[in-house]
Amino acid sequence: MENLVGYAKRDLMIPLAAGGDGAADLETANAAAGAWCAEVNNARHSEIAAVPAQRLAELEVGLLAALPSLLPSGLFGGRRELRKVDKLSCVRFGSARYSVPNRMLGQHVEVLAGATGVTILVPATGEVLAEHPLMAPGESSVLDVHYGRPRPNTPARKVTPTSPAEQAFCALGPVAEQWLRLAAASGNTRLGPELAELAALQAAHGRDALVAALQRAVTFGRWRASGVRSILTAGLGVAQPTAPSDALVIELPATASRSLANYRLSVLGGDLSGGAS
Repeated sequence: MENLVGYAKRDLMIPLAAGGDGAADLETANAAAGAWCAEVNNARHSEIAAVPAQRLAELEVGLLAALPSLLPSGLFGGRRELRKVDKLSCVRFGSARYSVPNRMLGQHVEVLAGATGVTILVPATGEVLAEHPLMAPGESSVLDVHYGRPRPNTPARKVTPTSPAEQAFCALGPVAEQWLRLAAASGNTRLGPELAELAALQAAHGRDALVAALQRAVTFGRWRASGVRSILTAGLGVAQPTAPSDALVIELPATASRSLANYRLSVLGGDLSGGAS
């Protein structure tokens, strides 16, 4: 055992460096070490006059004690730590964020970090929940399959009315909340006076007419009260955009036709001569 480090340097590390591979990463070095151990342990050893792997299997396995139930963290397979899955179905490890299946919300998982990747396991069973590339601090690796649906392109934010005018406007229904959200996103900074004007339009035209006008305003991107007023002024006699339907396939009636061979000059000449006689 005293010479183990020397053996590893002479027989493993120096050949790796000479071969051009070097010890580029820990996984490459571990793989080379495993192959080296298999090679030297299956050759006859001069000191014991036996093959070490055979001696271990035949004599020494029965003399070995059981491994302790709790191994030190990071003894085998890299760094291992327990993490709790947060409400975003992610765990933080090394100042980076990694997603796990959302069925694990609020539960503890085991994070196994290697040289190039991160594996997330169930502590009790060892079930692999997720595999991610190793991310730098501040970065994240999120897989859509862990959430059951793809991520939306834009975040959905709930409208929280605070003033009485906003509460009365949002009481019109989902289309009013949608118009208010998109109007704010478009850069309209006069939503307070705009809502007061829309309330006056509701008193003049009625709730149903205003809701229909807001729906049309959302369709055509009219984010000011003046645009909604113009829609109400136009009334019901305007075109309503609809989605295209399926293609209309019509079978044309069959008609009698003649072959192009009937129009050859020889045929036409015969017809003309017969008619002349």
